[in-house]
Amino acid sequence: MTWAEIELATGLSPRALCSPDKAKRGYRRWVIERLGHDLDSPELKRMAGSDVYWDRVVSVEPVGMRETYDLTVEGDHNFVANDLIVHNSHAASFALLAYASAYLKAHHSAAFYAALLNNQPMGFYDPATIIGDASRHGQGIRPADVNFSGWLCVIEPDGVVRLGLRYVRGLREEAGRRLESERRRRPFASVEDVVKRGALRRDELAQLARVGALASLEPERRAALWEAERAGRPPGALYEDLPAPREPSPLRPMSAEERLVADYEGTGLTLGPHPMAFRRGELLRMRVSRAADLAAFRHGAWVKVAGAVVVRQRPGTAKGFVFLNLEDETGLVNVIVRPALFHRHRLALVNEPFLLIEGTLQRQDNVTSVRAERLAPLRHRLASVPSHDFH
Repeated sequence: MTWAEIELATGLSPRALCSPDKAKRGYRRWVIERLGHDLDSPELKRMAGSDVYWDRVVSVEPVGMRETYDLTVEGDHNFVANDLIVHNSHAASFALLAYASAYLKAHHSAAFYAALLNNQPMGFYDPATIIGDASRHGQGIRPADVNFSGWLCVIEPDGVVRLGLRYVRGLREEAGRRLESERRRRPFASVEDVVKRGALRRDELAQLARVGALASLEPERRAALWEAERAGRPPGALYEDLPAPREPSPLRPMSAEERLVADYEGTGLTLGPHPMAFRRGELLRMRVSRAADLAAFRHGAWVKVAGAVVVRQRPGTAKGFVFLNLEDETGLVNVIVRPALFHRHRLALVNEPFLLIEGTLQRQDNVTSVRAERLAPLRHRLASVPSHDFH
């Protein structure tokens, strides 16, 4: 009997029939055995008679160093080692990737971070979190600039990574590569020169100014916006051969928090202060600890933490638990949310970009986490931060 015939007869694949989750809903070993007999299926009979498909792990205890004898399971990415089923579909390659990544990060950090940033979207963390990690590990990152950046991130002669124009949202790759080509021919002398040689749309030019990518020509962003609008305005027929008057910008310079908002809206990341740095004074008065402070607390201590939610993870095998990563200006905080708390605060946990968490500190196998007991949204002018969500 083929797999298709078995599935047609039972409504489920043999694997589904044998899975522990299905067994809890009435598919028992004797059912599979009866189906194997009635359908004359050697495959179902083998599954019913094999302990491999039905045994449960009751406990895991260390036994020290022993010789291991393994047996490959045909047709499956598993092997049986000393009577334990081990999944090895990607374990070896993942171990190699983890080792190679750790080596590159430790010994060639500029290449490591440049490669990560050039291959987004990928991996577990958003570029904003990768940038924060680079800063905490001493790797310099410089902003995108029309006079220094190509389309991709590059390593400059002094070992600092220069962000590529690919991170300017709304800028077409064709336009970014044209800017790169023109800049290599000769540097841009003014915003007007960028307009003439770059053939940019007005919205692209405005975005470059807004995120500081014209800083080598005009350091203040709103002044760069003013200059971009002036330079991008088509001259009248009577004045096309006359230079346009250079009027000083009447616009108020951007504040640090306004630059932060412009960075996230225009590039999805910032090289300036972390959003939580703007709230730190208030949070200290509330006795909220930074990520870097948690190492000083004992296991079981009551702590308060706050940060931008950069990861929301809800694995199917975790029985309803939700795992969060909060990021502040000093690092990441692992947060464990129980099912009952998740259901009470589902809307905030799913939608709020910043959270304040209270709970007990847990330290196990050198991993520090906070088991959440209370939580609340943390209001911030910044509307949202990039996050990696598993639903």
